[in-house]
Amino acid sequence: MPKFHLKTGDEVIVIAGKDKGKKGKIIQAFPRLNRVVVEGVRVTKRHLRTRKQGEKGTIVEVSMPIHASNVMPLVGNKAARHTKAREQK
Repeated sequence: MPKFHLKTGDEVIVIAGKDKGKKGKIIQAFPRLNRVVVEGVRVTKRHLRTRKQGEKGTIVEVSMPIHASNVMPLVGNKAARHTKAREQK
């Protein structure tokens, strides 16, 4: 399995897809699936069922995972292609 180049807490920019150009922090990483969850990127609405009787259901916005190849780490304000640039920071 190839080395996963991203980790939770890294600042990234989206380089492909509907949210191209958006910046955010990685909330969660899934190395085996090669996917990451970036805050504010690929936000979808989820309908939650009521838990108690008499309560109303709610609609919650959730960030969904995107493929790791569609994001690039940021070093300062510039995108870095390699992890060596991040280590020198």
